[in-house]
Amino acid sequence: MSDTPLYQDGLGVVDKVFRGIVWICRIITGVALVAMTLLLGYQVFGRYVLNDTPTWVDPLSLLLVMLIAFLGAGIGVYEHTHLSVVALRNVVSRRVRNILVFFTDTIMAIFGGLMVWYGWQLSMFKWSTLIPMIQWPEGLRSMPLTICGGMILVFSLGHMARLLLGRDTRVDSIE
Repeated sequence: MSDTPLYQDGLGVVDKVFRGIVWICRIITGVALVAMTLLLGYQVFGRYVLNDTPTWVDPLSLLLVMLIAFLGAGIGVYEHTHLSVVALRNVVSRRVRNILVFFTDTIMAIFGGLMVWYGWQLSMFKWSTLIPMIQWPEGLRSMPLTICGGMILVFSLGHMARLLLGRDTRVDSIE
């Protein structure tokens, strides 16, 4: 199957960029998961073998959990693997389904926009406060929220454009 028709309207370029963003996010979350595993192993080693618990591991691990969870949520929106209720959409006509899907994508885009706005506000508000034990800005805790909101907004708008152009290939599943 050739990608040539997709590139005629720019949608293929957008898809390539989106796939690149998702790939980068997968790398970041994978590295964060390995790092968190190593950090927690070091914490257990320090506590039970060295009898000297490294207290900085917990706040750093919490930052990594936020990163993993929110980037993973953004990827889920792109790949259409996020939680959704599709029973109604599966029993209605194609036209009604498309209206419901567009409505869902609109709600998701609005939600993503709100995450960006309020996540950014929270990050800036807390930036001057330091996280105890690691002395990093407290605003780092809400940056993954902001990034995830941006991903949800952009990916939802991409889904809407694809739907309007008749190129939506998403399939609802009740599994």
